Amino acid sequence: MNLPNKLTILRTILIPFFLVAMLWDAVPYGNWIALVIFAIASLTDMLDGKIARKYNLVTNFGKFMDPLADKLLVSSAMIAFVELGRIPCWIVIVIIAREFIISGFRLVAADNGIVIAAGIWGKVKTAEQMVMLCILLADFGSIFPNAASGITLFENILIYIALILTIVSLLDYLIHNKEVLAENNK
Repeated sequence: MNLPNKLTILRTILIPFFLVAMLWDAVPYGNWIALVIFAIASLTDMLDGKIARKYNLVTNFGKFMDPLADKLLVSSAMIAFVELGRIPCWIVIVIIAREFIISGFRLVAADNGIVIAAGIWGKVKTAEQMVMLCILLADFGSIFPNAASGITLFENILIYIALILTIVSLLDYLIHNKEVLAENNK
């Protein structure tokens, strides 16, 4: 087991600890602990890929688990924010639906022997989602009590930017890889 794969496994293992810190009121300073755990998990996402490419440590396990760990981390955080009333449910459904669509698309491509690399819009979307989630974890709504429903205007803007980037990245992905579906129909 190489270092990038260990970092991916660590990210996956951190998810339940992150959720307990975030959702269990009995944890003192839970949102700050959750923020630290989420930030560490997010950094492992950046590091594992860089290390794997730099030292030629790319494995089939890493190709499978890295995106899965990312989706689990981000989806868990967003679903928890729905529970807390901080992100509208419909936005999280759209964001998670995009992940299912892209995963299915990649399966079709792989079945046709095509490997599809992540595009720039997908990377920007992921980075913005992680920044948004860190800002929401910092809970500025509790610091600025005049924020409607505990969400500041800035946090709301970040949520909608994440939604827009999710849709843009989905469309970009489908447009640039439409031949995958055409290949499957032959």
